Amino acid sequence: MKIDSKFILKVAGTLTAISLVVAALLGLVNQLTYPNISAINKANTEAALAAVVTSDESTFPAMEITDEMLSAATAQGGKLTEAYEVRLGGETAGYAFKIVAAGSQGDIEMIVGVDADLAVTGVSIVDNAETSGIGSKVMDNMPTAKGVGVLDQFVGMSGAGSLSVGSNVDAISGATVSSKGVTKGVNTALAAAEAIG
Repeated sequence: MKIDSKFILKVAGTLTAISLVVAALLGLVNQLTYPNISAINKANTEAALAAVVTSDESTFPAMEITDEMLSAATAQGGKLTEAYEVRLGGETAGYAFKIVAAGSQGDIEMIVGVDADLAVTGVSIVDNAETSGIGSKVMDNMPTAKGVGVLDQFVGMSGAGSLSVGSNVDAISGATVSSKGVTKGVNTALAAAEAIG
């Protein structure tokens, strides 16, 4: 059976027109939603930054990510995406880093605060795709078997690459991969801080 070439052109033209209309609509939706999505992401980042410092008076000017910081962070297995100086009373009090590390169901995006002595001041989760009721226990800072919040246990720790689940970091039972993802993120932030010199 031979298909008429006019029919093929008609179908191809119709599919092309549908594709162009869909692409235009997606572009319009993106233009309309981008400012709202950006504002939500900015608010989440600001809340996470405030959660990882010890003073409400802190400010967070953005820092340029240097090659040294990026290399040190990458060596720890996470991805450094943003860096901030933590300033208090006009002085540098430490740093805060937005880190992306692999969890059990996808990426875990977090802010990790590090003081001027290169010790962790806090960990706050910005976004994640961890399993509800399992990995989400880590994201929600549920207590470990020792009764300390799984994110809170990092406060005061230092030494990039020295933190390890089962050694000096406790995992949430059933959420070991999520716990390891956060630990990798903290090691990544510590490495970035150490590279600032």
